[in-house]
Amino acid sequence: MSLRDALELGPEIWDPLLALSESASPFSGWAWHHAWSLAAEPRQVDAREVLLVRGPDGAPQAILPLALSRIRWRRMLTPALTWATGDDGCPDHLDLLAAPGADLDALAAAVEALPWHVAVFENVADPSPNLDRLSQALGRRGLAVRRAPLWACPRLALPDSWETYLASLSSGRRQALRRKERGLYRDHAATLTDYSPERLEEGFGHLVRLHQERWGGAGAFVDPRAARLQLEFAREMAKRRRLWLTTLDCQGEPAAAWYGFSSHDSVYFYQSGRALRWENESVGQVLMGIMIRRAIEQGYRWFDFLRGEDPYKTHWTGARRSTRELVVFRSGWRGGWLRALDFLAEHRLHA
Repeated sequence: MSLRDALELGPEIWDPLLALSESASPFSGWAWHHAWSLAAEPRQVDAREVLLVRGPDGAPQAILPLALSRIRWRRMLTPALTWATGDDGCPDHLDLLAAPGADLDALAAAVEALPWHVAVFENVADPSPNLDRLSQALGRRGLAVRRAPLWACPRLALPDSWETYLASLSSGRRQALRRKERGLYRDHAATLTDYSPERLEEGFGHLVRLHQERWGGAGAFVDPRAARLQLEFAREMAKRRRLWLTTLDCQGEPAAAWYGFSSHDSVYFYQSGRALRWENESVGQVLMGIMIRRAIEQGYRWFDFLRGEDPYKTHWTGARRSTRELVVFRSGWRGGWLRALDFLAEHRLHA
């Protein structure tokens, strides 16, 4: 079916499958695809398709949103399958949404029946049990599959208390965090503002302004379509009470903003920003610590910084979670030729 028709099924169909797909982040779910469909050009949305597997009772058991287009792969223009939303908005930890008993052999047959030569699935969760099951089913049909690491995503295993976490840091960093936070509250009347669904537009406006100030007018919100994608996604997360949108206010005005969301046992950090006038006060660092402490206090197991090993992430944890690229080559001479080109390109890359 078309992506539009699949979205018409509503979150009540997609969300239970997301809940069963424990490795998949919300970037795999209805909220992200719906937000993307509102921000993308209509012709792009019209070109997207979804493969839907139903069980014997007619209930959906697997959902695979796809884009079928011509891409340049190893310098060759070739028909390809990719995720429906591509890399717009930088989604990470993607997996096929599927119930444990879903008939993925039937899904593999449907995938193979589409007109493509190479399938490229990026930003895949590691592990990705459902997509791995699908790739195994494709392998049984004679298709070749290659996996490779893609992005490093710093991830913090949350202890049972904030004090336990602080004890894991060096004494200098621990003292600096405490000193900076105390100083902001004591000298600058610091407060926190959490933005409810009713105040989402206000909070998101602060986030965009502070993010652009931090990045000198650049950053994730410069493209209006990218900004709308994130706003619509935030709106859907707010409806589920999974949005984390907070500002650290100093002297009555937002000095830093933090935007993320929760799912399963994890809190995901997505975007942030800070005012340059407060840079010496480390307002971004203080707010990050506050959000980590909040995740600990609410009983989450993981704090995921998503892709990128920037210092403002790696200062908090030395652990990493990776995303992967999964590439499938069709059987036959065309698939074999593309596989050979891919092998040569990978060999040159790692030589």
